[in-house]
Amino acid sequence: MWRAAILASGLVLMALPAVARENYALLIGAAEYRNLDPKYWLKGPPNDVTLVRTYLTTQAPVPFAPEDVLVLADGITGADRPTLAAIRAAFADLTARVQPGDFVYLHFSGHGSQAPALHPETELDGLDETFMPSDIGPWEDATATVQNALVDDEIGVLIDRLRAKGADVWAVFDSCHSGTATRGVMQDDVRLRDLPSDALRIPAEAMAAAEARATNRGLPDPRVPPEAPFDEPTKPGAGSFVAFFAAQTNEVTPEKNLPKGKPGRVPQGVFTYALMQVLAEYPNATYGQIGQEVLRNYATKKLAATTPLFEGDLDQVAFSGTKGARVAQWAAQVSEGFQIPAGSLHGLSEGAVLAVMAKATDPDSAALGYVRLTTVETFSATGQAVTSGDRPLPADLPKGVLLRKIGSDIDFTLTVALPPDGQSSALVAAMAALKAASGPRLVYVAAGAEADLRLAVLPDSPRPDAIWVLPATGLVEDLAATPSVSTADKDAATLGETLADTLTTMARAINLQKLGAAVGAGGLDVEVELLTGPDKASVTAVKAPAVPRLIPDDQVHILARNNMDQPVDVNVLYIAADYSISHWFSGRMQPGDTLKKGLFKIGDQVLGAERMVVVITPALPQSPVEDLSFLAQDALELSRGIGGSGISAALAEAGFGQTTRSATALDDDEAGAAPAIIELELRTVPAP
Repeated sequence: MWRAAILASGLVLMALPAVARENYALLIGAAEYRNLDPKYWLKGPPNDVTLVRTYLTTQAPVPFAPEDVLVLADGITGADRPTLAAIRAAFADLTARVQPGDFVYLHFSGHGSQAPALHPETELDGLDETFMPSDIGPWEDATATVQNALVDDEIGVLIDRLRAKGADVWAVFDSCHSGTATRGVMQDDVRLRDLPSDALRIPAEAMAAAEARATNRGLPDPRVPPEAPFDEPTKPGAGSFVAFFAAQTNEVTPEKNLPKGKPGRVPQGVFTYALMQVLAEYPNATYGQIGQEVLRNYATKKLAATTPLFEGDLDQVAFSGTKGARVAQWAAQVSEGFQIPAGSLHGLSEGAVLAVMAKATDPDSAALGYVRLTTVETFSATGQAVTSGDRPLPADLPKGVLLRKIGSDIDFTLTVALPPDGQSSALVAAMAALKAASGPRLVYVAAGAEADLRLAVLPDSPRPDAIWVLPATGLVEDLAATPSVSTADKDAATLGETLADTLTTMARAINLQKLGAAVGAGGLDVEVELLTGPDKASVTAVKAPAVPRLIPDDQVHILARNNMDQPVDVNVLYIAADYSISHWFSGRMQPGDTLKKGLFKIGDQVLGAERMVVVITPALPQSPVEDLSFLAQDALELSRGIGGSGISAALAEAGFGQTTRSATALDDDEAGAAPAIIELELRTVPAP
């Protein structure tokens, strides 16, 4: 696997004289699989490629000349189809062009799959991971291969040839490799980027034989995550290598209409869009920081249930660029309003108010005035001046003004789509009670509308009378871990109140994560590490964005260091897969203090995606320690039968208090510095 290769990334011929560096990209978007049933065709890959190409040629922190960005994609005018031969030829041409020190970005959007390995001894699971070019064909018994499949071994060789020339490579794969998901709610805009083995006519006995060979090798340690899907060897003197995968080898990844809420949204790979959003807002981040933000987006926006995988030297700055802070201000063109080269991809929305700044280094208090955005596209926005208080915008503005994003407006409402008409008369009767008990933060929309969660009736499920609460995609992987509320044993009032309680409990956990995403690590110099292991003596630190896998009875500890010259208050919370929120610690750290504390053991009741949330607030002199224990809530009963500071204010708005506004802006804390919220993700899995 690539794992061994990446752990020892080579240096790039440092002794050579400095030469001008070139940046290249190869973008592959396979959507029209003409040798397969049209039901397996995709819609998103050409949109992925268009989005990535636009970012690279207009916004990337290092320059990509349009002629150095090669596109192979279905459905894009002027682009060649991404056949296997075309992909091989493009790699050969790129390999001939690159020189030591050049940078190469590779993007693969399309179907992935698995097939019995040609060399089973090299694959722990006995299967080859494959990317599917558009001329993919069925299984061939004579060669024991899928026609025109781009197999992991060959991908490794193609990338190795680039690295052997001294080029640094970043490869991004937005495709599935295996796994299953049940479509709980039919949605035309959601497709999985996974080709099942029967679609490729791979004999069932061949797959069974491959799985049997893997089983005979013994059960793997469940704590060890699946290896990277593709193998890539290392040679001395090779360029560095980083790989991002949308899904692990046992998972699927979807595409859906994005961005959310935009009338012109188009099908996109959720992983590609999440990655481009992070790059647009944080272009000078390290690969590790980018991975952390992608995971955070997945958790807070419920994009998919998969766990993206990030491999390589993740401490490098993306694109081999220069490290820098988030970008929250943009040079403005002033002509009948204001225009900036930033849009929805950068976290902007219509109605947002930006400050007009004369200099990039000026504090917010030096704002010349304010502009409200009137139109927001993917990469651009326009706005008009507005009067704020007694500060109208001057008629004569200095040259080179900037528009700066101020505060973080967070929408704490949760949109819930109802089942199609006629599916549940019990829910129809309970709607008045449901809305009354839900409060203003839960908004109900029609079945086909865009939503954060979806209510569904699943006649073939173990609870055919129940109302199930599904994610936005409508896809379910494990019904045992999916909330549901029975209807046969409740009158309308009880059903409405029980379902409202279920949704409110989920909303609180989701909103706590939204708040963490908006606040982020901030500018506080406090290091936080997650330590895990089977017992106290063997816990080890987990370096983000790695997602540790824990089994029941494993221990979770925290290590924090206050590197600042002012005290901070630390609160540690834990959001479990059952939507419970546990408060494990609150205390004050003086300058230079180190906190190392064992927190809890993993239980065995509900397993899945979980997050530790560390809230850090600058402490005021002589103030009591910030205590966020009021955020704790009991676990959600998945199958329901009968039955102080600025940050504190924001948390109350998130659903833990009695206030009713749907959004709040996070301003600087009274202590003079903004709070920080650090989220650390983990997965709990069954013991062997």
